[in-house]
Order: sequence, then structure tokens, then C-alpha cells
Amino acid sequence: MLKREDVLSLSYLKKTSFTGSCQGVRFLLRRDEQGFLQVFAWPEPYAFDQTPDEQKISCQVEFSEEGVVQAVDWINDKREALLFE
Repeated sequence: MLKREDVLSLSYLKKTSFTGSCQGVRFLLRRDEQGFLQVFAWPEPYAFDQTPDEQKISCQVEFSEEGVVQAVDWINDKREALLFE
């Protein structure tokens, strides 16, 4: 299970995207042009650019500490759906 402390700080996310994986699911967090935090998740093993779009799911949350917590919870909630589709 992914935890908040597994994701880097808001200061880091302001500058660049953050990718990782947890228990068979890869994820990407990045700040968009409107200032929201975009969250993507997809099944392993491939990187974001090598994974077909139809295998990716996404959501958008507020760019804040609370938003990062929501993103982590969302990734954890979607894990089973991604792995057992």
C-alpha cells in the first residue's frame, strides 16, 4: 500500500513530475497548467510513455498537501481495478 511519505514534497512537485510503483501499479503525479495535481495510474511493467492510453486512469485534485493525500488514497483505491480488469 502506498503511503503519503512515499511521495515527495509539494516543493518537488512544483518543479517536476514524480513517478513510482507500488504492488503492481505504476503512477505519475504532476502539476498541470491550471495549478491542479494530475494523477495517473496504470498496471506495470511499462513506463507512462510506453503504456497505451486505454490502460491508464487518471484524476485531478487540488495542488496541496491535502490533494497529495487524496492522490495517494485514490491510487490505493484503484489498484485492484487496474490489476484485475
